[in-house]
Amino acid sequence: MGKKRKLSHQNAPNARPKRLPQQNKSDQKKPPSGPTKKGRGKQQHQSDDEPTIPFEPHHRVLLVGEGDLSFAASIIQHHGCANVTATVLEKDAEELLSKYPHAEDNIAVIRGDAAKTNEADKEDKETPAKESKAGETSQSSHNEGEDTNGESDSEEDDYYDSDDPNAPPRPKRKLTPNNKLLYNIDATKLPNSLIRARFDRIIFNFPHVGGKSTDVNRQVRHNQSLLVSFFERAIPALASDAAIVITLFEGEPYTLWNVRDLARHAGLQVERSFRFQARAYPGYKHARTLGVVRNSKGEVSESGWRGEERASRSFVFKRKEDIVPVVGKKRRKGDDSSDDED
Repeated sequence: MGKKRKLSHQNAPNARPKRLPQQNKSDQKKPPSGPTKKGRGKQQHQSDDEPTIPFEPHHRVLLVGEGDLSFAASIIQHHGCANVTATVLEKDAEELLSKYPHAEDNIAVIRGDAAKTNEADKEDKETPAKESKAGETSQSSHNEGEDTNGESDSEEDDYYDSDDPNAPPRPKRKLTPNNKLLYNIDATKLPNSLIRARFDRIIFNFPHVGGKSTDVNRQVRHNQSLLVSFFERAIPALASDAAIVITLFEGEPYTLWNVRDLARHAGLQVERSFRFQARAYPGYKHARTLGVVRNSKGEVSESGWRGEERASRSFVFKRKEDIVPVVGKKRRKGDDSSDDED
């Protein structure tokens, strides 16, 4: 009888069906196809997994402790950077090549006398030598005796600000190559000539003092001292609203360096951090501070450890007065960063 009453109740003329609204409610509870407002950034990053590039082609970029110069060559060739000053600790090319024999090609890219990329060669396979030679002459002529900042003299550069979300898109134009390579540059003692130049980005990838000690605590102190001295010299070399980018391996002992705290004591603040992805820089290879790994015969070993495959994180530091507060952003306890990306 109970079942019949239920059926007669549902079939009554003025009765509301109960099952249909319940189905609608369950449908409404399903998560939307797109990311929610709360987790939009993280979900979008997980779905796209797009590498974060902390510079623009028009930026004046100073690269410190470049090792084999593969990062410098990559951002010039594949990211269109035209105003890169790459520096190495080695006193000259001979010392650099003794540690990184493969760096010769990267040096050629920075100087502008490298052969054209594969894309350019494909356009005219019949005369690759002539095309390559023409590229060398053209770029070299731009670099000789040039005292520009890698851009045209147009005042539009002040108007188009890549860091301003409200600014109109920068017009695409060919930048005049003005890339440089400097030897014998100590990151803790940047010369006044570099400080006066004022850079938009100062990038120090995988800073490390080398094998001064096998004791972990001493290594940590040595590397902290390296970063403190670097920050002290690099901050005066920053242009207006510029940034310092430090990239470190994740995990210990690198987390023990407390790079955020070191930067904060120097007057900097983390604007954001993100996962460093080597695949964003074709041709880039992690260079050991002590040079390439060699076997017992003194030959370069191809089976050495590949640092570019290890999880790494980049930290973007700005002067505290240049940081724009993010409205509604909840900071983690003990964290002064404005944004962290996965």
